[in-house]
Amino acid sequence: MNARQGFIGQSVVRREDGRFLTGRGQYTDDITLQGQTYGVFLRSPHAHATIKSLDTSAAAKAPGVLGIFTGEHFKAVGGLPCGWLINNIDGTPMKEPKHPVLADGKVRYVGDRVALVVAETQAQAEAAMALIEVDYDVLPAYIDMAQPAAAALHAEAPDNRCYQWHIGDAAGVDEALKNAAHVVTLSFRNNRLVPNAIEPRAANASYNPSSEEYTLYVSNQNPHVERLLMCAFVLGIPEHKMRVVAPDVGGGFGSKIFLYGEETALVWASKQIKRPIKWTASRSEAFLSDAHGRDHLTTAKLALDKDYKFIGFKIDTTANLGAYLSTFASAVPTILYATLLAGQYATPKISCTVTAMFTNTAPVDAYRGAGRPEATYTVERIVETAARELGIDPGELRRKNFIRSFPYATPVGLTYDIGDYDATMNRAEELADVKGFAARKAASEAKGLKRGIGYSAYIEACGIAPSSVAGALGARAGLFEAGEVRVHPTGKVTIFTGSHSHGQGHETTFAQVVADKLGIPLEDVNIEHGDTGKVLFGMGTYGSRSLAVGGTAIVKALDKVIAKGKKIAAHLMEAADTDVVFENGVFKVEGTDKSVPFASVSLTAYVPHNFPHDKLEPGLNENAFYDPSNFTYPAGTYICEVEVDPATGVVRIDRFTACDDFGNVINPMIVEGQVHGGLAQGIGQALREDCVYDPESGQLLTGSYMDYAMPRADDFCQFTVETVKGTPCTHNPLGVKGCGEAGAIGSPPALINAICHAIGVKDVPMPASPHNVWKAIQASR
Repeated sequence: MNARQGFIGQSVVRREDGRFLTGRGQYTDDITLQGQTYGVFLRSPHAHATIKSLDTSAAAKAPGVLGIFTGEHFKAVGGLPCGWLINNIDGTPMKEPKHPVLADGKVRYVGDRVALVVAETQAQAEAAMALIEVDYDVLPAYIDMAQPAAAALHAEAPDNRCYQWHIGDAAGVDEALKNAAHVVTLSFRNNRLVPNAIEPRAANASYNPSSEEYTLYVSNQNPHVERLLMCAFVLGIPEHKMRVVAPDVGGGFGSKIFLYGEETALVWASKQIKRPIKWTASRSEAFLSDAHGRDHLTTAKLALDKDYKFIGFKIDTTANLGAYLSTFASAVPTILYATLLAGQYATPKISCTVTAMFTNTAPVDAYRGAGRPEATYTVERIVETAARELGIDPGELRRKNFIRSFPYATPVGLTYDIGDYDATMNRAEELADVKGFAARKAASEAKGLKRGIGYSAYIEACGIAPSSVAGALGARAGLFEAGEVRVHPTGKVTIFTGSHSHGQGHETTFAQVVADKLGIPLEDVNIEHGDTGKVLFGMGTYGSRSLAVGGTAIVKALDKVIAKGKKIAAHLMEAADTDVVFENGVFKVEGTDKSVPFASVSLTAYVPHNFPHDKLEPGLNENAFYDPSNFTYPAGTYICEVEVDPATGVVRIDRFTACDDFGNVINPMIVEGQVHGGLAQGIGQALREDCVYDPESGQLLTGSYMDYAMPRADDFCQFTVETVKGTPCTHNPLGVKGCGEAGAIGSPPALINAICHAIGVKDVPMPASPHNVWKAIQASR
């Protein structure tokens, strides 16, 4: 492609796929260091127990064993930190018990880390682990949040409650409910999920005694944050003595944002044995120990006036945080959930109370969408239920209540800068052929099948910002991003970004932005990320922030490069820099035929024989930080159509339409792929996936793919996906909004709404397995 045609908006094939498809990617487990050793973790078989004794003597004598470490070794270090402080309704801080690196006298979920065994080989470490003897005093397990607790997990929280938090106008909503012409109520569970990235978590830690420096290779989405949390809050290592490298990462979905105890223990232990230690989770370990997602119990009440306008919305949610506070766990059911409960609607009064509980289960944290799927499910399920109960077309009820004036300040703390919800709704209905639904329904009934259609008009908030507001709301870290542009003498460019790519295609899309901005060939741009030893700083990738925040930081640095380039070009052309413009890779003096190509300016910057030394330093490197002034707000309408066999409860998705407004789109092909992936995960939650613990023993009953039903290709139809000519974001120069989580946010309510419509019931619990659907059909008869 000719650089002058521009790259933004083009479906450029992903540059990184060549190495992935030919097996040339380098993941953490691919890295073997000199003197490599291997670590395994002994994990608790009990959900709740005190450790009466722990005997490692026989294991320590086993062949190849180099060290065995327990909670006793980590008493002097800090606990794993939580990155967001949430206050109770009365203003007191949440309960924040210590999250030990290894269990300190007590285990609190099946899979809790008890000991680390390090040996010359993986097999030797596993054999030695089997020799460790632990005497547990088993305690009652608290699993079901709907039931009273038999025992406290933490002394600091005797009722197992972490916090009770509120946002909105409680009195105003109660008054709206009292005076409403119609009140619709719905109670439901947002089921717990296991992230299941293709690459399990892995780490390889080494310590260099001569320099007293640590290097950690880790499958992680934000290496700078990993380094900061581990160094400053747990191990007390100076940051400049720690290098964290996140090489190719095989999927994250949020589960690799957090600081975990495994990599922390490995870093500490590497100094003790003075050799590198590698740990790669088995799939069984991943089920037990990765941070899970979702797990809310919610009751929602929607008040409508006689004209079916929304006048009040009341939500009560109990959120499961698991046994400990994970890195961002406290923010997910509060700041990232309740602030989105306005949805796309101009509801004047909203009130949400969230009660967060500790339970004897794996910690729960951000999973693709992180609070936004739970919010959209709450809003879109009750709006659809209202439409069905009141006999109104679900599209028309939504249109009647859409926000149409921007910027719009919601009653729950956000200000939407721009949007056009009618456009995505209209286009989705057209693509889905809603007008033809009645004929298709009749055809299904002729076959003895039930057909239903369901809507979901989602909105999400991407690129958490700004840092000042987030800090006031409890964030304990900044939410900016950093970018560095390094122009080489030949005009080639290396970009260092604090964002991290683990499937998003940054090596392509970021290069498209740079090549378009500088007017150079795409192949002249190299993208570097994931290494604290190379990258200035960064907050990583999550919350669909990469282009909106990370890309904008790069653009700001490019602007500095171009500004300096104009000064150099002006000197070369003997003109004033104010008369120089930069277009399509060429510096020109306006109104003349004088011009200098970008590569000549870059060469002059490094070979400064003819250079304005009195005004500029040689070189052409620039960096920039960007702290957004607001979230970005992607939105769209999803419409799902299903057939249900009433005899078996089997659901078949016949058609699924996703119509999104992502603002400006850099690479349409990559965006479509992101939406497809999100749809698969959202439909997986709605139709198949469910993480289940035994309510008595606390054992994980869905600890493998034998019991945890991942969606398969034949669970899906051919998706109809379209990105409308959107409403560009008003506060970043690219006009982008984010697309990585939309599919997972909008799809679950659309599918459940379609199933409920098909079988004529108010609710089907997720996942809508054949058994759950069949039970709902029987209960409705």
